[in-house]
Amino acid sequence: MPDATADAAPPSDDIIVTGTRIPIPGLTSSSPVASIGEEQIKLQSALTIEDFSTKIPQLSGGVRQGSQGSDAFGAQVIELRNFGQSRSLVLIDGTRAAPFSFRNSVDVNAIPASLIKRVDVLTGGAAAVYGADAVAGVVNFILNDDYQGIRFTASTRLSVNGGAQYGGSLMMGTKLGDRGNIVIAADYTQRDPIRAGQRDWAATPNQTIPSIGGVFTDVASGRRFGFADDGAFTTRPSATSNISDSYPLISPLKRINVAALYKYEITPQVELYGRAMYTNSRTEETGTPGATPASVNRTVSISQSNPFLTDAIRNQLTFVNGAAQVNVSRSLAELGLVTYKTERNTLQFQSGLRGPLTDAVNWNIYAQYGRSTENSLIKGDGLVTNAAGADNFTSIVNTVNIFGPNQDALAGALGSTINGFNRKRDQFVTAGTISGTLEELFSLPAGPIGFAVGVEYRRETATIDQDSALLTGNTYRQGVQAAYSGSFDVAELYGEALIPLIHDTPFIRKLDIGGAYRLSDYNLFGTHGTWKVEANWEVDRNLRFRGTYQRVLRTPNFGEFAASTSSLPFNNLVTVDRLKPRYGGDPCVLGTGNGEQCARFGAPAAGSANSNAASYLTGNYYYGGNPDIEPETGYTTTAGVVITPSFLPGLNVTVDWYELDLRGAVGVIQPIAAITSCYITNPTAGNPLCALVTRNANGTFKDAFVNNQNLGRLLQRGLDITGSYTLRGDWLPGRGVRASYQGNIVTSYLIQANSTVSAVQCKGTFGATCSSDGTTLVQPAYRHTAGLGVLLDKGVIQFDWQRIGKVRSSAAGSTETIKAQNTFDLSASYDFTDVVTMTAGVYNMFDKDPPRVSTGGVFNTFPDTYDILGRTIGFSLTAHL
Repeated sequence: MPDATADAAPPSDDIIVTGTRIPIPGLTSSSPVASIGEEQIKLQSALTIEDFSTKIPQLSGGVRQGSQGSDAFGAQVIELRNFGQSRSLVLIDGTRAAPFSFRNSVDVNAIPASLIKRVDVLTGGAAAVYGADAVAGVVNFILNDDYQGIRFTASTRLSVNGGAQYGGSLMMGTKLGDRGNIVIAADYTQRDPIRAGQRDWAATPNQTIPSIGGVFTDVASGRRFGFADDGAFTTRPSATSNISDSYPLISPLKRINVAALYKYEITPQVELYGRAMYTNSRTEETGTPGATPASVNRTVSISQSNPFLTDAIRNQLTFVNGAAQVNVSRSLAELGLVTYKTERNTLQFQSGLRGPLTDAVNWNIYAQYGRSTENSLIKGDGLVTNAAGADNFTSIVNTVNIFGPNQDALAGALGSTINGFNRKRDQFVTAGTISGTLEELFSLPAGPIGFAVGVEYRRETATIDQDSALLTGNTYRQGVQAAYSGSFDVAELYGEALIPLIHDTPFIRKLDIGGAYRLSDYNLFGTHGTWKVEANWEVDRNLRFRGTYQRVLRTPNFGEFAASTSSLPFNNLVTVDRLKPRYGGDPCVLGTGNGEQCARFGAPAAGSANSNAASYLTGNYYYGGNPDIEPETGYTTTAGVVITPSFLPGLNVTVDWYELDLRGAVGVIQPIAAITSCYITNPTAGNPLCALVTRNANGTFKDAFVNNQNLGRLLQRGLDITGSYTLRGDWLPGRGVRASYQGNIVTSYLIQANSTVSAVQCKGTFGATCSSDGTTLVQPAYRHTAGLGVLLDKGVIQFDWQRIGKVRSSAAGSTETIKAQNTFDLSASYDFTDVVTMTAGVYNMFDKDPPRVSTGGVFNTFPDTYDILGRTIGFSLTAHL
């Protein structure tokens, strides 16, 4: 459960207030900031960031361990307020973390959990202070650079339904004389895979693939025969098989983190500081095409002398001149599931100098470099044609047994370990800041003016190289994957001011106003200014009001402005579980579409076809970047109250209203949204979204176009509420009892896909229609985490309750709903001696299954939002030396 004490300055020599660069003791934030302390992280037996970050109501799904088929490959990507994973800025001690892949996203699992002292989640824009991408907010990881001693921790999290995660960490810290400190940490984490068959709710009887034994049709006579899944010959073969039990729900992960934090006072005026971080992670998961095995459906020539023909097969074939023409439809399940075996290396080096310029003014300069490299081998796929340009399957049908399942020779003849891709992302940042107060020059009656001014330069590059088979589309499952590279740089000037206006008067104990401005000159995107104004009014010790108004900016990521056009077969949207939410059938065939519009575009008649069959989507699904993309701009507003009543010591309550208004949002319009707009909600001849999904002459769908573009608008309003109360007394056990609450209420969330169409109200919905970037598919109107803890003399016992509110389907015409979901955790930590601490917990203690949905989910649910592990037992043992 997050702490509701974010307004208090941390007890450290370094003053860190997330949301500002002005270091003034006792400074309180004008922006809403929720914090998670080291104790709460420990109570989750956390091995990765995901183990505790999913409990924060402001953090939506993003990419998690259950995000099969994503292109994150073992990463965890944080997303604030369902605003898209590229619109949340991740910081480490107030400076940028190294991104990976082609987005602005950061794999937060590259941050060692053992080093984290505090996590601040600032849930309003912060572009003027930290630069682009802080549209929905900032997640700032504060690391423990003051630690002294040796600490070893061994942890495990075991699901009672199958699945395990375990690992250990070693942290060592020591003083460098009386002038500095160095901390070195090493973490190891291993996560076991979980298959769909290990969870009853994940059973998908309709998750069919072409028969693994094969269906064979003699072209001359039309006779059909085939083989059942057990290998039995039949003249009434089933066209499909189901092997979905073997599909992965959670991918295996092995991860090593090594980090060093240092600071050393060279002279009283100069301190050297910095960090070095390295992470190696290895995983094997499904890629964008999904796990579904490769398959063939083609007519081949079977020789009469084929050594694998049985009498039963011969009797079904018509041989002419020693050969029979046979249509073969079968899965190539012998190749295995399609998986990406990926290794990612992430490193970041930072070094800086800082110190006092005067008694009231400090200076700070630093430079940092980060790099993420990924290499991925694709297994379970094969090459369609050989080096001579001949079809591989056609060429081996008389030398390899293609009849029936489990023909191991097929894997050797057709399978190929494809080199996949290499992705590299580099980031260089250097900055210098002067900050403090003007008290040595003058002070206002209410106190000195605080300020921070600085310069920053940032350069980012990205390169993605693809195997030649991917570049040409010469694989069964991968489509055409483009290679590309790009770079940009930005030079920035920024400044902040905090002006104390009034203090110690009736009704105004303290009134401060402030502002910030950042001027950013991009070599690709032009020059832009972002700013904020803020106010803090402390009425008395019981009551404080705060508010901010800001202009924010997000520049396009490499996938949005630099990527070439890639493609997948359009029918992947009905055969790949992860992609199914992007297509919902043809309204004209389903009978839900406007009749005039359907006739205008030549659609088939209602009920005349199966629009969810793979054969209905005949062309390609094209996606990629757009060099004409412009930066997103918007405005964020927060207004709140902080209540700390003196008549009830230990009570802290904050209520903050917010509005995020983003214009020209970069994104894509998925086929389900384009089709719904064209044929149901805006069935006009001039609707531009109709052109995004084209039709064949017979009316079936041909191609879909989902390239990035500046679309319409994202507008979200809501309330953040936090509260904590610690009750102490001689009649209570130990140090007292603590109650805490953190909740998010979304009052409105409008997504306007294009300026020519109406906005859709997405508050309290699920489904791809209301996903701003196709990642998080659930947008609840209410979420909370509430906790009750007993503070023992040497430990704590904590009970937590997470609630995700009721949501309804965003699909047009659907009445499906998911009721509110509640899960409960019970955890405890106890110091048995000064050396040994034990932590244990039961998470999702009542073994609550995730909710089931009929369509639009992945394995019948939404792993991006709901817990898919079930009851999990966590245990951690820590030794302090």
